Amino acid sequence: VQVVESGGGLVQAGGSLRLSCAISGTIVTMNHMGWYRQAPGKQRELVATITSSGTTNYADSVKGRFTISRDAAKNTAYLQLNSLKPEDTAVYYCKGSGYGRDYWGQGTQVTVSS
Repeated sequence: VQVVESGGGLVQAGGSLRLSCAISGTIVTMNHMGWYRQAPGKQRELVATITSSGTTNYADSVKGRFTISRDAAKNTAYLQLNSLKPEDTAVYYCKGSGYGRDYWGQGTQVTVSS
């Protein structure tokens, strides 16, 4: 099973990015897909999750700015990041969960300059 994230980069404060996550190598539809992030010197934290039926959950710090979506049939997920702040700078990881197993990607760097 491979989890591949893309779409990170360097952006100025107030800007936007769109992250993509594709999970391949399995016929299992992920029950949950989510985005997590880890800033230097900090623990990895939840950003947003989405179930196969489309129910979403967001960290308070990103509510109203980030939007998670997915194509359940393709095991792909997206994270639209708007109104970015320097404190959003982190490595963003995608996770897929299905049949009791979790699959993590290698992460994509998001850097927001002030």
